[in-house]
Amino acid sequence: MLRMPNPIWGYPNLKSVRELMYKRGIVKHNHQRVPISDSFVIEHKLRKAHEIQCADYLAHEIFTVGTHFKKASSLLMPFKLNTSNQGWRKKANHYVEVGVFGSREHKINKLLRKIA
Repeated sequence: MLRMPNPIWGYPNLKSVRELMYKRGIVKHNHQRVPISDSFVIEHKLRKAHEIQCADYLAHEIFTVGTHFKKASSLLMPFKLNTSNQGWRKKANHYVEVGVFGSREHKINKLLRKIA
């Protein structure tokens, strides 16, 4: 069955992307899950061909959607975020009308820190 995508969006900044990657990021290496805090795996997989040497370069490549984005994103395993601790208010209303549906623009970083 198909599910509707979550209607909350915005563009996070580089700091938020980096924090999410360090906290939740997992890399596929030899059919094992390795935390992203170990830069050796990133160096071993991406340094020679794509010039990505550490987790900060990987976060920057994903944030800017650079030339090696496809290879960088395929290295990471998908992760789930938690639900909001306080719950959602008025899911049917738009964000401008004091709801949660719609674009949050610059406030997406605060939401990401709350649900990460």
